[in-house]
Amino acid sequence: MNIKEERWAGIPLLHIYSETGGESSPVAIFLHGFTSAKEHNLHYAYNMAKQGLRVILPEAHLHGEREEGLDEVQMSLRFWEIVLTTIEEVGTLKEEIGRRFPDAGKIGLAGTSMGGIETLGCLKAYSWIDCAAVMMGTPGYVNLAKAQMTQYESRGFEIPLTAEERRKLLDTLAAFDLTKDRRALDGRPVYFWHGEQDETVPFKPTKNFVNAIREDYQEQPEQLKFRFERQAGHAVSRTGMLECSDWLATHLNDDAAV
Repeated sequence: MNIKEERWAGIPLLHIYSETGGESSPVAIFLHGFTSAKEHNLHYAYNMAKQGLRVILPEAHLHGEREEGLDEVQMSLRFWEIVLTTIEEVGTLKEEIGRRFPDAGKIGLAGTSMGGIETLGCLKAYSWIDCAAVMMGTPGYVNLAKAQMTQYESRGFEIPLTAEERRKLLDTLAAFDLTKDRRALDGRPVYFWHGEQDETVPFKPTKNFVNAIREDYQEQPEQLKFRFERQAGHAVSRTGMLECSDWLATHLNDDAAV
């Protein structure tokens, strides 16, 4: 197993691949959570790389080696800046994959928490994503942003946005909100994991979205898989981690259904 620290188009990342992996290996991009860092998801990368995937773990804006000394409150107020930057950078990483590995196979995307939220936004933005896994993510960007603003203000924090800036932000987020147009999924294989006791990224909106898209997957139900763990909070279980890794490996390595 090779683990390399690299920088692609200015984006710091970990590049993980098997000794036996070739230039045509499928690629999985895995996005980390809020206040986490790229190396915190090496267990996902290991379980995917040993199944033949080339895995890219990018460092999010303002995180890890890109941190700027902000405290958690300052980071929270820039949450959507981080999310939107990541969505843009996923497009950059796709271009870099094409340049560095022109014979690469399919490309998948996954992430935990903020990374799961970003994954859903990317599914709205990019039709080239072949499959995805969403761990503790939610697709309702606009509703989540409104809830966050209400929560910050109830705690006495002043949000540094004018009414017009808020409106523009919500309009921008709507463009990446899958609840506004779930047809963007277009039947692509997607795995969801969420703990029902999650108080950080609420479970109910994810459950409602999955129930809604089940109708869209009626003709190919094997393309949609979800595990909702009743006793779990905001921490992915080992079962979820392994299922996520297996889901990506199965759908990126072969067209066969799980």
